Amino acid sequence: MLSLDWTMIIIYLALVVIGFLNIYAAVYNPELNTDFAVGTRYFKQMIWIIAAFFLALCIIIIDPTFFKQTSYVIYWIFIIMLFAVLVIGSTTKGAKSWFGIGDFGIQPSEFAKAATALALAKFLSRTDFTKDLKTILVTLSIIALPTCLILLQNDTGSAIVFLAFGLTLYREGMSKYILLMVLAMIILFILSVIVNFWWIVIATAFITLLVYWKRRLFWRHKVKLRYFVIAFGIVVAFVGLSKFAYDNVLQQHQRDRIDVLLGIKQDNRGIGYNVYQSKIAIGSGGLFGKGFLNGTQTKYNFVPEQDTDFIFCTIGEEWGLIGSSVTLLLYLALLVRIIHRSERQRSNFSRLYGYSVASILFFHVLINIGMTLGLLPVIGIPLPFISYGGSSLWAFTFLLFIFIRQDAKSMDIV
Repeated sequence: MLSLDWTMIIIYLALVVIGFLNIYAAVYNPELNTDFAVGTRYFKQMIWIIAAFFLALCIIIIDPTFFKQTSYVIYWIFIIMLFAVLVIGSTTKGAKSWFGIGDFGIQPSEFAKAATALALAKFLSRTDFTKDLKTILVTLSIIALPTCLILLQNDTGSAIVFLAFGLTLYREGMSKYILLMVLAMIILFILSVIVNFWWIVIATAFITLLVYWKRRLFWRHKVKLRYFVIAFGIVVAFVGLSKFAYDNVLQQHQRDRIDVLLGIKQDNRGIGYNVYQSKIAIGSGGLFGKGFLNGTQTKYNFVPEQDTDFIFCTIGEEWGLIGSSVTLLLYLALLVRIIHRSERQRSNFSRLYGYSVASILFFHVLINIGMTLGLLPVIGIPLPFISYGGSSLWAFTFLLFIFIRQDAKSMDIV
C-alpha cells in the first residue's frame, strides 16, 4: 500500500471545498432558483472538481518514475502549446492565452508552471546549479522560455509567477545577494515612478561618495574609486531604463494600477474600483463574517471577478477574520508540509520538484491575497484550489499530486 501523505491530501480537499462553497456564494442568485442547473458556474466548478479528483487518482496510480523520465517531453509539449495558443488561441480579457473548446477553455500557461518545475528538477538533479556559467544559462533558459512566450500572450500575471523558481534556485545554492539585488531593483523601479529622476541621481551620487569615504577611512586595504563609479552608473542606468519602460512599454491600464497602488492617484470608480470594493467587502465581514450567502457585497455583485481573482473577499465578507485566518493557515500548513517532506526526499529530483511546488503556491497565494487587500498591483492570477476555473484547478492538482506521488515512493523506500 502506498505511503501517501494524507495531511497534504486533506488540506487539498479542505481548500477545494472552501473554494466551491465560496464560488457558490459569489454567483448564487436566490431569485433565479437555479441550484446546480447545467450552465451555472458552480455546476461547472463541480464538474471540474470531479475531473480534478480523477486526475489526482491517475497520478497516484502511475509509476512515479514516469514523470522524471518524461520531464523534458512534458516540458516541450507545453512549450509547443504556448506557441500554438499565440496563433490559434482565443483572446480573453486582453490575453491571448486560451484554447476555446465550446463553453470550456484550457489555459496552457497554468500547466506550463508544473512542466517547468519538472524540467528544472530533472536538469538540476544531475548537476550543481553553481557549477559553471553554462549550467546557469541552461537553468535560466528553462525558466525564461515559457516566461517569454506567456508575456507575448499579454498575460503578465502568469509570467510573473515564474519568478517563484528563484526561491528554488536559492535553495540550490544561488547567492543571497541575487535576491537582495532583485529587491533593490524593485525598490529602484518604485522610486523611478514616484521620484524625479534627477533627485534620484543626486541622492545616489551622495550615497556612493559617503560609502566610498567611509570604506576608505575605516578599511585597511585600499578601495578603488572606479568600482563605486561603475556601481553608480549601473544604478542610474537602471532607474533611467525603468522610467522609460514605465512611460513607453507598460500599457495604460498597467500604469494606472501601479499609480493607484502607490497612491499617486485615486480612482475608486475606475481602475481602482475592484480593490476598493474588495477592501470594503473584507472589512465588512468583521470577526465572524456575515454568514454563508449573506454577504451584501457578494450578493449584489459589487466586486467584479469575485469568484475568480477576487474570491478571497468573498471569504472575508461571509466568513470574517476567522474564516480568512483558517484559509491562510491551511495554505501555511500545506507549504510547511511540502518543504518538510521535500527535505526528506531521497532523490534530488523529488526535493527540487517539491521546492518548486512550494514556491509556485507561495507566489500565487501572496500575490492574489496581496492584490485583494490592495497591497500589490492587480495582475489577475487565481488563488490555488479556490478560484473558479478548470485550468487553474487541474493545473494545481497536477502540480501537487506529482509531488505527493514522488513523496510516497520515497517513504516506501524508507
